[in-house]
Amino acid sequence: MLDPALLRGQLATVADRLATRGYTLDVAAIESLESERKAVQSATQELQNLRNTRSKAIGIAKGKGEDASALMAEVAAIAGQLSDNEQRLAEVQQRLGAIALQLPNLPDLEVPHGADEAGNVEQHRWGEPRVFDFPVKDHVELGARKGWLDAETAAKLSGARFTLLRGELARLHRALAQFMLDLHGGEHGYVETNVPLLVNAEAMQGTGQLPKFEDDLFATAVGDSRRYLIPTAEVPLTNTVRDGILDAAELPLRMTAHSMCFRAEAGSGGRDMRGMIRQHQFEKVELVSIVKPAESAAEHERMTRCAEVVLEKLGLPYRRMLLCTGDMGFAAARTYDLEVWLPSQQTYREISSCSNCTDFQARRMLARWRNPDGGKTELVHTLNGSGVAVGRALIAVVENYQNADGSIEVPEVLHPYMGGLARIA
Repeated sequence: MLDPALLRGQLATVADRLATRGYTLDVAAIESLESERKAVQSATQELQNLRNTRSKAIGIAKGKGEDASALMAEVAAIAGQLSDNEQRLAEVQQRLGAIALQLPNLPDLEVPHGADEAGNVEQHRWGEPRVFDFPVKDHVELGARKGWLDAETAAKLSGARFTLLRGELARLHRALAQFMLDLHGGEHGYVETNVPLLVNAEAMQGTGQLPKFEDDLFATAVGDSRRYLIPTAEVPLTNTVRDGILDAAELPLRMTAHSMCFRAEAGSGGRDMRGMIRQHQFEKVELVSIVKPAESAAEHERMTRCAEVVLEKLGLPYRRMLLCTGDMGFAAARTYDLEVWLPSQQTYREISSCSNCTDFQARRMLARWRNPDGGKTELVHTLNGSGVAVGRALIAVVENYQNADGSIEVPEVLHPYMGGLARIA
C-alpha cells in the first residue's frame, strides 16, 4: 500500500509514476473524497469544541443552581451530529482505503519505462547455449517415452494444466528441490521454513494478492471459514512478520521454503498450454528477506545472485533482465527476472523473478522494526524471489542435457540427490 501522505500531498506525482506502469489513477475521485474527508473532519472538530464549551457551561450553571436543561439539550443534539459525522468519516475513509488497496507500488526511479516485456533491459548473460548435432526434443517428448510425464492421466484426475510425474523424472524433480534448499540454507544463509499451503484473507491482502487478484486464486470454504491456496510461499513467509515489531538485531531476516503453489491463471488461456511451462499446481523454492529500508537495494542484488548461483551450479545458460515499469508485478518497485535457455524453443524463458517491494507490503501488514537511533518504529522493507521454480528447472535440465537417444544426463551437482545416478536412460 502506498503512503497515504503521498496521495494527499503529491497526488499528481503519484499519478504520473503509476501511469508509467499503465495504471490510470482516478485523481478526481481521490480529490473529491479527500475534500469531503477534510470538510467532515473540520466540522467534527468544531462540534467537539462546541460540545466541550457547552459541557463546561452546564457545570457552571448547575454550580450556580441555574436551569441547564437548554444547554443539556444542545449537547445532546451535538452528540447526535458527531455520531453522524463519525459515520460519514468512516465511510469516506473506507472508500479511500478501497482505492488504496487497488493501487500498485510506485516503480523505482531507475526502472526503465515500458509498456510490456519488450521494454525490459538485459543486464548480463551466463553460459553458452549448447549446439546439438541431432534434432532437439522438448520436455514433453522426452518425458513421454516411459510415461515419466503424463498430462493425460493428470487431466483425468484434475483437468487441464496439471501434470503427473513418474519414476526417474519424478526423482529428478525432487532432487532439484532438495539441492536448492540445501544451497540456500547451507551456503546462502536463508532459514529453511515449512509453511502452510492454506492462508486467510488477511495474509493474501498483506502481500498484495487481495483484493485485486482474487480471480487468480484458488479458495476453499468449510462452514464460515474461507482460506486460500497459496500462489507462492512468499505469502506465508512474508506474513510471518505481520503486525509485529522486529529488533534491529533480527534484521536482515532471510527465509526459504519449498512449497506447492496454486494459480488459476485467469486470462492466460492459450499461452504455454503444452507441458509444464504454465500449470495450476507447481513447486517453487522461494526466498524472502525482511530488511532495514537502507539495506533493501543491496539485498535485492544479493537475493538475485543467490538465484543465479542455482542455475550456474546446474550448468544452465541464463540471462538477467531488469523489468520495465509495465512488466513488473503489483507489489514490486524493482524486479530482476532470470531467464533460462530452452533449446526446444530457442529462446530464454523466465525461471526466477526477484523483487524489492520496499515498504509497500509492510504498510499493508503493519510490519515494523525498532530503530535504535531514537527508538522509533519504522516500516521494514520486504523482498521476495524464486530460488528457483522447480518445474521450470526440470524442463531446462531435461532439454539442455538430452542425448540423441532420448536419455538425459544428470547435472553433476545433483548426483548425490539421485543416489549417484548420472544418466536417466
